[in-house]
Amino acid sequence: MKILIKGAGDLATGIASRLYGAGHQILMTEIAQPLTVRRTVALSRAVYDRRAIVEEMEAVSAKTQEDAEAIMEEGKIPVIVDPKADCRKWYKPDVIVDAIIAKKNTGTKITDAPFVIGIGPGFTAGKDCHCVIETKRGHTLGSVIWEGSAIADTGVPGNIGGYTTERLIRASEDGIIEPKVRIGDIVEKGQIVARCGDEPVYARLHGIVRGMLQEGVLVKKGLKIGDVDARIEEKLCYTISDKARKIGNGVAEAIDFAYKTK
Repeated sequence: MKILIKGAGDLATGIASRLYGAGHQILMTEIAQPLTVRRTVALSRAVYDRRAIVEEMEAVSAKTQEDAEAIMEEGKIPVIVDPKADCRKWYKPDVIVDAIIAKKNTGTKITDAPFVIGIGPGFTAGKDCHCVIETKRGHTLGSVIWEGSAIADTGVPGNIGGYTTERLIRASEDGIIEPKVRIGDIVEKGQIVARCGDEPVYARLHGIVRGMLQEGVLVKKGLKIGDVDARIEEKLCYTISDKARKIGNGVAEAIDFAYKTK
């Protein structure tokens, strides 16, 4: 089937991996300056670098319909800067997956495609999409919700390696981000890991840098710009997360069910 995924961050990439592996044709949309922290496992990187490879997938930046169609013809995934997903008008997807992860609906309608899936909080199944996929870590992660909404955002990140809020790196002030470490580097608690404007940003725990925003991006104070993982396993910096895979499995389950019962 033809599937349009809105967003190309790490969770959207996990969804793409599951659907691409099942043989579906994928088109992804992004904003002009993606704010993806886990860039090494996100196809949004193609917006900056022209191409991005994550595990078995290669994404290529597309500027036009003709570009996108040529990329898909090669068996690759086009990523097109199209915040409003206007490309759906010519792509005519069978399925739209809103994986922007904005914690709110930024414009997706249940009438945008024959089958529409919302990822995480901000969507109500039966109102603005046909179903919702749970994104909160726990025993319901990746479950398909046919009535109602996902668990509301608590503002507290999931527990990884025994840490929640401590593992996040946030912008110290408004300004341009200048990373001082790279994804895969091991850092100490209190180490300077970036500068935002004129202010340094410090690591809050000892661990490995699993994510860091693109250099030169304009950020707002408090924005998540990085992620430190206390488990210190380098492979986790370069492979799709268990969370993204479970969400991807939920999306695939929803699509299979919807089309088998038609």
